[in-house]
Amino acid sequence: MAITPGMTADGRKAVPASTGITKEERKVIFASSLGTVFEWYDFYLYGSLAPIIAKQFFVGDPTTSFIFALLAFAAGFIVRPFGALVFGRLGDMIGRKYTFLVTILIMGSSTFIVGLLPSYASIGIAAPIILVSLRILQGLALGGEYGGAATYVAEHAPEGKRGFFTSWIQTTATMGLFLSLLVILGTRTALGEPEFAAWGWRVPFLVSVLLLAVSVWIRLSMSESPAFAKMKADGKTSKAPLSEAFLQPRNAKIALLALLGLTMGQAVVWYTGQFYALFFLTQTLKVEGATANILIALSLLLATPFFVVFGSLSDKIGRKWIILGGCLIAALTYFPIFSALTHYGNPALETALKNSPVVVVADPATCHFQFNLTGTKKFPSSCDIATGMLSASSVSYTRQDAPAGSLATIKVGDKQITSFDAVMTPDGLNFDAGSKTKETALKGEVTGAIKAAGYPAKADPERMNKPMLVLLLFILVIYVTMVYGPVAAMLVEMFPTRIRYTAMSLPYHIGNGWFGGLLPTTAFALVAYKGDIYYGLWYPIVVALATFVIGALFVKETKNNDIYAAD
Repeated sequence: MAITPGMTADGRKAVPASTGITKEERKVIFASSLGTVFEWYDFYLYGSLAPIIAKQFFVGDPTTSFIFALLAFAAGFIVRPFGALVFGRLGDMIGRKYTFLVTILIMGSSTFIVGLLPSYASIGIAAPIILVSLRILQGLALGGEYGGAATYVAEHAPEGKRGFFTSWIQTTATMGLFLSLLVILGTRTALGEPEFAAWGWRVPFLVSVLLLAVSVWIRLSMSESPAFAKMKADGKTSKAPLSEAFLQPRNAKIALLALLGLTMGQAVVWYTGQFYALFFLTQTLKVEGATANILIALSLLLATPFFVVFGSLSDKIGRKWIILGGCLIAALTYFPIFSALTHYGNPALETALKNSPVVVVADPATCHFQFNLTGTKKFPSSCDIATGMLSASSVSYTRQDAPAGSLATIKVGDKQITSFDAVMTPDGLNFDAGSKTKETALKGEVTGAIKAAGYPAKADPERMNKPMLVLLLFILVIYVTMVYGPVAAMLVEMFPTRIRYTAMSLPYHIGNGWFGGLLPTTAFALVAYKGDIYYGLWYPIVVALATFVIGALFVKETKNNDIYAAD
């Protein structure tokens, strides 16, 4: 093979160790990172605007419409691993550059078209069908985007700098979240709430075309990655990357270890530090939404540079123990950190939890694990209604068994409140009118009783120690940077060039899309089932510890692996 400028005889990048980032390398990192910006920009847009989208595209009562809007959102996450298979296969067969261009086009176009899509009132059932199709296309493209970004950047990186180069991709998730927040707030402020709800919500989706145009323009000018170009020139590209990656025992074992020994734990630490922490502040501690978002934003701003710090450190001391160390430290400290968040965020709640115990007396057969994927499913038994209501009010409780067939009761001090069994509507999505009336009455009784017992309706801003809250949230995000900063480079290095795009994408998206994405839902179900506001933390703790053990025993360090090896 002819030796091209900037390449060694064996096809490697000939870059001296002392050289900084060149203009071309900055372009590679920037172009690759734009997909992650798009991903989180769209994620926050759709999540924040789901109530408005429900009214625009789904027919029925508000609750039912909202359920379908959230299911459309969830569909995009569910299909990501399938996108990893589809686009990973293309990336390993025809090249990183062109696959990379296709994924950003599909992803960006899907976001933009939502802003143009006529509502249900205009085109009827076609509106929700097209919307769900766009969400599925978005999810499929995203499934191929991250693997492509990580692979492309790593294969352009000089020896000894892959962790540093790929860690820049991880910082752009924060950029996407901030960008979406700024566009939504700016549009809402400029138009006012009535106009925003009527048509202004489309603006944040439409302006995404600017980001798409920049992304496509830059990616069109990019060259193929050196590792893939060398492999293609040598005639060693894979003819069947899916079967090679997942049906050959050696590669399948590596993919399984990448999931269980890396991305599974990385995902739950990531979601705990950035999403469950926000959920805990707003839903459990009753901190006002704007205040909670500002606290999270400050912690993200302070901690985001550490993605690059830990990515760069992994080039020097290795990636494995930084990632696994983050999982272990997080698992060992989550309980005291979240207890401290309660102490500094809502001290009145902390006092009430200690001094005013609540007891639910119920038939054990009527108490269920309230796993609720969309956040809107109804559980009609008297026990589930009682425990769900208490959990939503941030009230810890203990449970006592009652005779079979009896209605659940709630004991708050010397007050006893009887729950009820609800009747569902024919579609099975909601309580009927009579049950809704009973639910409202029960909620009033429970609210009055827990208020009298000292449970606050919301956090008192005057008693909140905001600097300490930012510090605690900063620590949680530092854990995120430890596990996420080096993971892209490590996943790239675990697999041979000929199947790398396919093989690394699937465990990443199963880990982050399924294990991470299910964290808030699973955590709340655990809290409602056990009656302890901190019990949901067992989900990320157990998963992170499992990853630590599996990774420590079976995953090998990768920083010195030859990523130019086709096999």
